[in-house]
Amino acid sequence: MDSMKEEAPPWQTTLSKWKAFQKRSVIQAILVGALVGISIVAFRFLLGFLDSQRLALYRLFSQQVAFIPLWLLVLLILGFLVGSMVKKDPLISGSGIPQIKAKLIGFLKGNWLTTFLFKFIGGVLSIGAGLSLGKEGPSVQLGASLGNGISSLLKREIFEERYLMTCGASAGLTAAFNAPIAGTVFALEELHKSFSPLLLVSVMTASVTADLVSSLFFGLKPIFDLSFIQTLPIGDYIYLLGLGLFLGFLGMAFNEGLIKALNFYDRLKIKPEFRPILPLLLSLPLGFLLPLVLGGGEGLIKSLNVTNYALWFVIVLFISKFVFTLFSYGSGAPGGIFMPILTIGALAGYAYGQVMVSVFKLNPVLINTFAVLAMAGEFAATVKAPVTGILLITEMVGSFHYLLALSTVSLTAYVTTELFGVEPIYDVLMDRIVHANKFERSAGGNNKIIFEAVVRLGSFLHGKRIKDIEWPSRCLVVSIKRGTTEIIPRGNTKLLPGDRLEIIADEADYSEIYQRITEMTSEPKY
Repeated sequence: MDSMKEEAPPWQTTLSKWKAFQKRSVIQAILVGALVGISIVAFRFLLGFLDSQRLALYRLFSQQVAFIPLWLLVLLILGFLVGSMVKKDPLISGSGIPQIKAKLIGFLKGNWLTTFLFKFIGGVLSIGAGLSLGKEGPSVQLGASLGNGISSLLKREIFEERYLMTCGASAGLTAAFNAPIAGTVFALEELHKSFSPLLLVSVMTASVTADLVSSLFFGLKPIFDLSFIQTLPIGDYIYLLGLGLFLGFLGMAFNEGLIKALNFYDRLKIKPEFRPILPLLLSLPLGFLLPLVLGGGEGLIKSLNVTNYALWFVIVLFISKFVFTLFSYGSGAPGGIFMPILTIGALAGYAYGQVMVSVFKLNPVLINTFAVLAMAGEFAATVKAPVTGILLITEMVGSFHYLLALSTVSLTAYVTTELFGVEPIYDVLMDRIVHANKFERSAGGNNKIIFEAVVRLGSFLHGKRIKDIEWPSRCLVVSIKRGTTEIIPRGNTKLLPGDRLEIIADEADYSEIYQRITEMTSEPKY
C-alpha cells in the first residue's frame, strides 16, 4: 500500500543514531564531567582526611603501645571487608584501568552501580588504611562507571556508552591530578590508542568540566609546588640519557614484579576476602619504621624537596616502597599504581642525582630536578604512555620549564623498553583478566554498533583500495572522514593516513571485529 513506508535497513538506522549522538556529545560530556568531578572531590577529600589521621594514629601508638592490638583488629576487619567486596565484584580489584580497557573493547560487562559503590568504599578503606596504592586508577574507574551509568539511565546505544565511559575515565584522572590535558591525552593514548575530532572534543569537554569542579574545591594550585627546582643546564643533558636508560630497566623490573606478585597470591590459594589482610598486616610495622612508605606517596615525594636524605636511606625507602607496592597490588585490593609509580621514579631519580653529584661534581641543587624528571620517565617505562607522562608531570608541577628535559628522559626510558619488547602494564593486566575467565564475557546483542578507526601511517590499510582489502565478516565501512570532507566508500576508494573510518558491525561480534580492525589500522611492529 502507498500509505505504508518501507522500513529503513538496520545499518541506516544505526548511522542516524550516530549522527544524533554527534550533535549531543558535548552536552553529555559536560554532564559526565560534572558528576565525575563531584565524586572524585569526595574521594580525594576522604583519602586526604584518612591520610592525616593515620599519621596521627601512628604517632599516638609510639606513645600509647596499648592501642596497637586494637589497631591490629581494625586492620583485620578492614582487610576482610575490602576482600569481601572484591569477591562480590571482581571488577573493582586493582586499579580498574585494565577492566575499563576490557569493557571498552567489549570483553567484560558488569553492574556499573555496584562497581562504583564498591570501588569508592573499597578504595577509601584500602588506601586510607595505608596500602601502597594510588587514588588515580580508582578515579579513572569511578569516572568510567559513572559514564556507563549515565548511558544506561538515558538508554543510549552501546557505541555512545563507550564514548561516555571514556569521557568519564578522562574526567576521573583529571579530577585526581588537576590535570585536564593529561586526562585528555590519557584517554587517547592509553584507552583508545587512536584519535578523532569527536572523541577529542568530548573527552576534553568532560576533562575541563571535571577540572573546574575540582579546582572550585581544592584551588588552582598544582599538586606539587616545585617552583624552586632548578632547570637542568643544556650541557648536562647527557646525564638524562643515563637516567632514562636506568628508568627503562627499572620499569621492566616493576612490570615483571607486578605479575609475579599476582601469581604469588594465586599460588597461596587464599580466598579473595582474606588477601587484603596480608599487606594491611605488613603496613603495621612499616607505619612505625617508615611511615612515608604508606599510602600513594604524595607525602614522600614532597618530603624529597624539603629534606636532605642520605643515599642509604633513599635506597631503603626505594626498596620498601617498591616491594610494598607489589605486595599491596597483588592482593587485589582496590587501588592504583599511578602514584606509586611516580613515587618509585622520584626516589630512583633522587638516588641517581646523588650519585651524579658525588661522581661528576654536579650542582647539588639538581638532585631534586632529577627526582622530578624521573617521575615521568618511570611512568613512560611502565605504562608505555610517554606523552601522558610528560604532560602529567608538567601539570602536576605547574611549569613548562622542564618540558624538554622531561621529554628526553621519558623517550629514552620508553625506547629502552621498546627495544626489549616490553608490553604496556595495563595491556598485560587486561589480557590476564580476560584469559583468567573470572568475568562473564560480554556477548552483546542483535543490535548494530558503530565505531571509528583511524588509518595510521604505514599500517596495513595505508594506500590500499577498499575492494582489495579482506575485511572481517559481518562489518561494513559506511563512511570515510578525510579532514572536513566526508567520503562515501566505494570499491576504488584508496585509504590514506589520517582517514577516519566509520564502521558498523553486529554488537555480538564487536570485540572480535574491533581487535581485527585495530590491527589493520595500526603501525606495524618490528
